[in-house]
Amino acid sequence: MREIKINLSESDIPRQWYNLAADLPSPLHPPLSPDGKPISPDMLAPVFPMNLIEQEASRERWIDIPEEILGILYRWRPTPLRRATHLEEHLKTPAKIYYKDESVSPPGSHKPNTAVAQAWYNKQAGVKRLTTETGAGQWGSALSFACNLLGLECKIYMVRTSYEQKPLRKIMMQVWGGRCVSSPSDETNVGREIRKRMPDTPGSLGIAISEAVEDAVSDKTGRTRYALGSVLNHVMLHQTIIGLEAKKQLEIAGERAPDVVIGCAGGGSNFAGLAFPFTCDKIHGAKIEILPVEPTACPTMTRGEFSYDYGDIACMTPLIAMFTLGHSFIPPAIHAGGLRYHGMAPLVSAAIAQGLMAPRAYDQIKCYEAAMLWARTEGAICAPETSHAIACTIEEAVKAREEGKEKVILFNFSGHGIMDLSGYEKFLSGKLSGYALPEEDLKKSIAAIKNFPKPGPVKGA
Repeated sequence: MREIKINLSESDIPRQWYNLAADLPSPLHPPLSPDGKPISPDMLAPVFPMNLIEQEASRERWIDIPEEILGILYRWRPTPLRRATHLEEHLKTPAKIYYKDESVSPPGSHKPNTAVAQAWYNKQAGVKRLTTETGAGQWGSALSFACNLLGLECKIYMVRTSYEQKPLRKIMMQVWGGRCVSSPSDETNVGREIRKRMPDTPGSLGIAISEAVEDAVSDKTGRTRYALGSVLNHVMLHQTIIGLEAKKQLEIAGERAPDVVIGCAGGGSNFAGLAFPFTCDKIHGAKIEILPVEPTACPTMTRGEFSYDYGDIACMTPLIAMFTLGHSFIPPAIHAGGLRYHGMAPLVSAAIAQGLMAPRAYDQIKCYEAAMLWARTEGAICAPETSHAIACTIEEAVKAREEGKEKVILFNFSGHGIMDLSGYEKFLSGKLSGYALPEEDLKKSIAAIKNFPKPGPVKGA
């Protein structure tokens, strides 16, 4: 009998996070202030607690996971590694398809891996309240969940199009005590200005980030800080527990290193969580294809520019070196709300620039077709974001069949789609269409950052 569920015991949970910054062939480019000078840690102190700022700047390879954080992660971790045998049989592929099932967490995605850690570190620093943004609502749900467990207040600015498309996500946040508002809102100066200038905007993560940061730094009592669900180094760090578990599970399954590692990527956190431990192997000689996948509607990695840019529309963040479509870019209202971000994590961006990863982009019709095939073979209904990873996995499995090659394909099942059924309804009723960002819109958005600093040359792997 084939093993299709590979589980670890609680004693096998990783006790350290892995930091890719320690192993990149070329070091990360430092964040810059608006005057082009590297920022100092104290400049971030109004936004983040110092213990997370230290992780953000760290170049240590391994960082210990505090026992108190592990005590909360045990509620659902280690997560299963599953084999998609029914999809393999349907595709008649010689490839073995494995997936890390992050949908088993209480909020239903990978997001609480860092939400719990960030809430814990903030509480240790004396913070009483966290603000954040959320796209599809998975991050807002996860941070509400974590804040509830640790006794913190939580305020979430949810991108308007997702706020309207996914009302059940808002209810999840409320169940865990979070307060969720539609972004742009009338509760911040940034939100009011954008509502006045663009009353019909679908919103964007760049706008929601600006609102959440403004909310945090305007609290003069010092009791509030901001938490980000993706992009930053410390967020990628916390997510590497996914890939570290997967390594142990593949070994138990009797597999060599995977040939292909795949994950959807909006800001980069779930992809990085699975891929970074395997990227380390690739840096040290392993032959692994590592494929981050994004929507053609928001093609940050595949058509964006590697440049310094702001992480938000109001330019409240430092300038960071990343693949970007320009901080003022507002993506169309596709259903994969978690993949509607103008930038990509600096660590993921650096790995792409150094030839360690090869990004791909798919339109939402192909992704929903993949999600439907997945549901009708494997059974689970995936999040719209996750469908991008599944579309790429199917493509790679078909390629293995055509080449007659046995391959091990590993992808991250980053979240379930039970709260996202309105997108499936629109797909099934023929109300969705494929969409690729027009070249003229791309050029206009990129033009806004043409005079921004450019990262220096990098060394390939």
